[in-house]
Amino acid sequence: MRMHDKNSRTIRKRCMPRTDELKVIARAKRGNADAFRELVDAYKDRLFAFIWRMVRNHHEAEDVCQIAFVKAYESLHNYSENYAFSTWLFTIAYRVCLNRLRKKRALSGETDFSRVDGPAESDAAVTVANSEEAQVLRKRIWDAVDQLTPPQRTAVLLFYREGKSCQEIGVVLGIPAVTVKSHLHRARAKLKTLLGEQQAQDWLAVRDLRDSRLA
Repeated sequence: MRMHDKNSRTIRKRCMPRTDELKVIARAKRGNADAFRELVDAYKDRLFAFIWRMVRNHHEAEDVCQIAFVKAYESLHNYSENYAFSTWLFTIAYRVCLNRLRKKRALSGETDFSRVDGPAESDAAVTVANSEEAQVLRKRIWDAVDQLTPPQRTAVLLFYREGKSCQEIGVVLGIPAVTVKSHLHRARAKLKTLLGEQQAQDWLAVRDLRDSRLA
């Protein structure tokens, strides 16, 4: 399956324009709290969705999201304009998630996905997501995703749900882009084995349907 970013433009257009974002970041770096609040408002939904897909617990995702924004605020002076702000923010969130996941691996029990409320979605998605068949399907999908390693899971979520390039994902994971491609290849192969080729391809293909309960 060829990796391409045909839906990246659709996904990213919801953020503030880059020129405006850089101005807001500059103000925030000077200590303007309102400016940083603008950044929080611009990215909180995307960040929460990403974190939820990693930890799959609503309250824990809220906690991690808050921690990530606090860390971002405290280290904003380290942000480089060479990278998208979202990439830098996802990097911080990924590290917090990774620490949480390592702790969870030592505990027994899994999240009851049917009780977890994800981010808001369209009316059409709600109709599908509320069906019994969809509930069974999404649990099966998340059971499969849970069997991926944290780097594989993160690579899949950022590539297929956030439209990030392999280079950007490499920044988040702290690995070369070629290693990201390897993670994606292995993740796709494993999902196809666990879900069947057609179901796996259908899920991976919907890069602009950002519904954490259905996707």
